[in-house]
Amino acid sequence: MQIFRHFHQAANHPLAVAIGNFDGVHLGHQALLQRLIEVAATQGLKSAVMTFEPHPREFFAPERAPTRLTSLREKLELFAEAGVDYVYVCHFNRRFAAITVEAFMQDILRNALDARAILVGEDFRFGAGRQGGMEDFVTAGFNLQSQPQVNLDGERVSSTAIREALAQGRLVEAARLLGRPYSISGKVVHGDKLARELGYPTANIHMLHDRPPLFGIYAVKLEGLAESADGADWPGVASLGVRPTVKHNGKPTLEVHLFDFNGDIYGRHVRVKFMHKIRDEMKFDSLDTLKYWIARDADMARDYFRADSDF
Repeated sequence: MQIFRHFHQAANHPLAVAIGNFDGVHLGHQALLQRLIEVAATQGLKSAVMTFEPHPREFFAPERAPTRLTSLREKLELFAEAGVDYVYVCHFNRRFAAITVEAFMQDILRNALDARAILVGEDFRFGAGRQGGMEDFVTAGFNLQSQPQVNLDGERVSSTAIREALAQGRLVEAARLLGRPYSISGKVVHGDKLARELGYPTANIHMLHDRPPLFGIYAVKLEGLAESADGADWPGVASLGVRPTVKHNGKPTLEVHLFDFNGDIYGRHVRVKFMHKIRDEMKFDSLDTLKYWIARDADMARDYFRADSDF
């Protein structure tokens, strides 16, 4: 998969283009991507995704923008797994926000990308002031392929529904809407080593955004360890929070204690899959109390995985 950040780097091949934010790349997005691949193959085109960074709502009202489900890198990883040929990452700034409906269709889609098919969700809006919609594509003569919303057991699959499920600890429901366990990926970096001193060494995962959609203590699986000879994910227990016992006004930190693991994985890019919520984050009155709860959390996570045939 090739990634472009400027339209003058066009692929020199007619495209079928899916446009959207794709936060979470959930089942609804996956249905759109699958249809993109099918349309491209049927019409002899290359498949392309156009997405925006930052999210438009983060640009216009950062204090009111929803938490992100996926970083840009995570979205790109999921696009590649879906089989997309090209991705155009549009830097969403004031200049891009001011592009008119006509200029977006003519200058970008037609002239720069040679888009022969356009795929969008049924509520897609574009152009300055969100004035453009699907009817504009049709009027302009584009081959428009709108994707109806995806419903699961009577519920619309949406990023909003997933955020709500994660915030409330309903990980099974979030995974059902995503089509996979919710995960955060990042590089393993050095921390302050406090957990090691308490007897529970952790892998500290560098997160690209400091507003995760969930907080608390979780049973997790870690993907990306070469030490797992059979390719299986490694079980553990994770803390995602601001560490109120040892930090004042701390930033969100993701720490994973892997069970029965002694390898050196600093610098490794891994993916943390959240399987089960154990409890909310709490502030304790001493490090001894914190150590007691860490041991309790680890035992509960082990119990969860013992009940799972894969552990």
